[in-house]
This record gives sequence, C-alpha cells and structure tokens, in this order.
Amino acid sequence: MESERPLTTDILLHACCAPCSSAIVEWMLNNGYRPTIFYYNPNIFPMEEYEIRKQESKRHAEGLGIRWIDDDYDHDGWLGSVCGMEQEPERGRRCEQCFTLRLTAAARKASELGIEWFATTLASSRWKSLEQIERAGLAAEQAVPGTRFWARNWRKGGLQERRNQLLKKYGFYNQQYCGCEFSIIK
Repeated sequence: MESERPLTTDILLHACCAPCSSAIVEWMLNNGYRPTIFYYNPNIFPMEEYEIRKQESKRHAEGLGIRWIDDDYDHDGWLGSVCGMEQEPERGRRCEQCFTLRLTAAARKASELGIEWFATTLASSRWKSLEQIERAGLAAEQAVPGTRFWARNWRKGGLQERRNQLLKKYGFYNQQYCGCEFSIIK
C-alpha cells in the first residue's frame, strides 16, 4: 500500500483519534506537509467514547496550531450503512464499508476545501487491513472527482514506535477497541 507521494503541501488527514494521528502529523510537518485534521467517526460508540476521542484529537491539533475540522456524529446513519454486517469479524465486510463511508466523507470535505489530496490515520493501526483501507480510499477518490487518496502504510519507518512515545508524552487517552459496538472486546 503505497501510492505516489503528493507534490502539494496541503493534505486533508482523516483522523480516527489523537494517538493514531500523532506520529503521522509529526512526520507530515517534518516533511513539509500542512495537514488539516478531519475528525469524522460516526462508528464510535457509545457517545461518551466518541466525545473523549474527539476532544483528544482537537487538543492535539490545537496544541500544534493545526486546523481541525469536526463533522457530524450520525451513528444511526452509520448503523444503517453497515446493516446486515453486524456479525462480520474484524477486518470483514463491515470494516471495509465503514472505511469507505468515512473516507468518502473525507474526500468530500477535501473537495469542499479545495484540497486535492486526502489520507487517513486508519492505515497506522495494526488491527486494520491495509488492503481494505486502500480500496476504500480509492473508492472515495472515484466518488469525488478532483480528489486523490494518498495510500500510505503509516506503520513503517518507525512511526508505530513514535506513536507510542507521543502517546506517553502528551498523555493521550488510549482506547482499547476500534470504536464501534461490534469491536468492543468482551
């Protein structure tokens, strides 16, 4: 999972949480990119969990002076989009549908802001399928003309280790499950 590297400096970064975005944002800033963080995660359940993750993401962006955009929390709409896939395992069809929904929203937001390239922190999680994320990003790119998905494996190059260091440095809340009620470890 590696697409060409954007030549532009402006990137819309869909962020699932502060811990996952921390090392990616740091890398982007150190490599001449200007990320705009887009927080769109209607999959997160319950609402209290959503709010904690949202506030941590916002705190992180504000601390770095980065633009941060929140989108609507429509959990019922998200449930409708994965209806019939509730029993799918992690990395199953439900996850890919969830990624596609969220990345299509990111592509729309990028287009609205006049930003050609978008990426996602989902590709930093060892619990996610990089192939599913890439397919979802390319589907979003196709659905929103004028946008391009930066398919990058954010696990490489020491970023996973750096994520763990930044988690401690900033004292981020670190969730113990993906976010949706179907991924909660019982």
